[in-house]
Amino acid sequence: MNRLILKHGTPVTIVILAIFAWVIYSRVAGGGVNAIILLVATAVAVWVVTTFAFIYFWPRITVGGFKRIFVKRGLGGGPIPVNTIYAVPESPSQSALTGSVIATGTDDILYLGGWLDVKASPRVLHVPDMGDRYYSVQFTDPTNGANFAYVGKRTTGTAAGDFFLCAPRWVGATPDRMTRIDVPHHAALLIGRVFVANEDDRPAAYALAKQIQLTPLELEPKGAARAT
Repeated sequence: MNRLILKHGTPVTIVILAIFAWVIYSRVAGGGVNAIILLVATAVAVWVVTTFAFIYFWPRITVGGFKRIFVKRGLGGGPIPVNTIYAVPESPSQSALTGSVIATGTDDILYLGGWLDVKASPRVLHVPDMGDRYYSVQFTDPTNGANFAYVGKRTTGTAAGDFFLCAPRWVGATPDRMTRIDVPHHAALLIGRVFVANEDDRPAAYALAKQIQLTPLELEPKGAARAT
């Protein structure tokens, strides 16, 4: 969707403006001043309303589109179930040949993707020891398109770790040796990146990327805190 807008947005806008200019010219030529005023007022009102509607709904449409693609089609390895992360083995340029939704023009990273849902219960994001390798996992809120959290070299370091992902109103202590991340609206789009130095390094990078996983939280059998 974003690619279509970037590719065709300018000509579509020009066509719309040309049609609007033709209507104005027709009204002026016909001497309908009052009709012109009404037309301009209507156009301004529609422009304002649609602008605010676009700003409000576009993040939901975009992120929701990623969810549908991940869950129904996947990133080359078949559909990706909810609360699962899939690591793409190919470079972005190779993924572009198969129409991958997150293909880019750089080949020095491997992508990961998945959809997180903690409404029923928390999840745990496990990351392996990355040594000195750059990696990141971004959490995107589906209601506004904002990235509300990052796990990775620049924010949490590269040591192996587990991150406790839960709803904001989850009551209870964070499990030992885990870092808590609240998921504002119970769900999030996850996009990960793992640095690849060169083609010889790709197998090692992919092996690490596959170890970035979402797993269920092993709750205590009784007395465990639950979401409210």
